Amino acid sequence: MKINWGAGITIAIIGFMSFIMYFVIKMSTDKKYSYDLVTEKYYQQELKFQNQINAEKNASELSENINIEQSIQGLIVNFPEGLEYSKIEGKVFLYRPSNKQLDFEIPISISTKYLLVPEKSLLGGRWNIMVIWSYKNKEYLFKKELNL
Repeated sequence: MKINWGAGITIAIIGFMSFIMYFVIKMSTDKKYSYDLVTEKYYQQELKFQNQINAEKNASELSENINIEQSIQGLIVNFPEGLEYSKIEGKVFLYRPSNKQLDFEIPISISTKYLLVPEKSLLGGRWNIMVIWSYKNKEYLFKKELNL
């Protein structure tokens, strides 16, 4: 059987479209390729965005910002020097982009310069850390991406 140019081009286009559709269906149904949204309540978070911008600006105006160190015990979140650490309130939120079941939050309750995030809570890979804290009724925000 002889195939002319028109039939060959039609077969090639159908084959290519089938190939693309196979990968679209495979990627959208396979759990291995699923990625979670940053938050389910996207629009409510958007309304709070200006407060986050103000808190980040307050943090950038500090003479010394929060510092994150990795140690054998876990992550050490160092707060700026010269503060009354017992008056710091807030939370540390760790977000795992690849798996929302690993996300967790730790309330800030310290009497020393640092807060320790235990190593057993952290799996290797990429983490986004967000420290939302207040001191003397002024809000601060620190964000950082970590690869452990």
